[in-house]
Amino acid sequence: MIRNKTHAFVKDEWLFIIAALGLLLTSLYLQRLPSYSKSDVEILYILLVLFIITTGLQNHGVIANIAGKIEQGRFVAGKLVAVTFFLSMFVTNDVALISIVPLTMLLHIKNKEWVIILEVLAANAGSALSPFGNPQNLYIYWFYNIPFQEFIEVIAPFSALFLLLLLAGAYVFDAKKVPYTQKTHVHMKTPAYIYIGILFLFVLAVSRVLPLVIGWVIILYALFFDRDSLKVDYILLATFACFFGFTDNLQILLSDTLSHPHHVFLLAAFLSQVISNVPAALLLADFTTHWKPLLWGVSVGGFGSLVASLANLIAYRIYVRQEKDRAFPFALKFHTLSYLAFAIGILLYFTIDPAG
Repeated sequence: MIRNKTHAFVKDEWLFIIAALGLLLTSLYLQRLPSYSKSDVEILYILLVLFIITTGLQNHGVIANIAGKIEQGRFVAGKLVAVTFFLSMFVTNDVALISIVPLTMLLHIKNKEWVIILEVLAANAGSALSPFGNPQNLYIYWFYNIPFQEFIEVIAPFSALFLLLLLAGAYVFDAKKVPYTQKTHVHMKTPAYIYIGILFLFVLAVSRVLPLVIGWVIILYALFFDRDSLKVDYILLATFACFFGFTDNLQILLSDTLSHPHHVFLLAAFLSQVISNVPAALLLADFTTHWKPLLWGVSVGGFGSLVASLANLIAYRIYVRQEKDRAFPFALKFHTLSYLAFAIGILLYFTIDPAG
């Protein structure tokens, strides 16, 4: 029993284990405890509040209600891709896929695997457009103290191009007829609207329009009135905390900086293929002042391998849990389309050269 639980923990939380080991080994080697900046603490705090909000939105049917509205009508695949793209901008790419992929699994549509893969790519492309669409964006946005408008302007060409490409792909893979056995509908009660308002206020806080202290009001609301929303992924928060310390130690070990913007972009993109784009952003931010190519690198780096983005793994797990015999064909299709997107992203970067 203990062996099975240990195996399951290692399998599910390998990224946390790597981060914790990296922190431990570098701390022992340097004989120092890592230092955490004010920015590090603020980012962990922001992530906690966002996790609580998105859990509340999910628990009270807001996301399911949005997803259910796209079940009927024409161009279902396109609507699924578009909703995933825009939803990921506000509730993160992980939460968007957790909501949309199970819905897609229930629909009677042709080319279901291809549609789900397009949704995964849409979640990565859409979340890149928002400072709080994914953890790596939030870190870069807060770490470099980037103006909100400038952040959007720098990454907008990336997201805009892939929205068009993915909608075109959805048109190709869309079903001519879509039979429905039932309509998904979730009745939203008062807490759902409270969380919608809370999300709007905290978006303003992250955008530096309102003070960040408003997050404590959200935490206290969940603590006293909706404790189920406090059941968030604390292991993921711990993973970020370990990576913050790990990268602080690496900064002591490695004194050289990445001087050329293109090198930053390429290293971020290809490093993401191995360790995923979140730790790639955390690692490289301490070694470069070039935030634009770093942002592009981890955004493009979310495409490619299954481990390039945690959102990719989430969608893969959801699918193969129900379709175990389709694990290899799905992975093959995913990597074909995802690495095509990866190549297009690299070409786009060097075409428009946002760092220049």
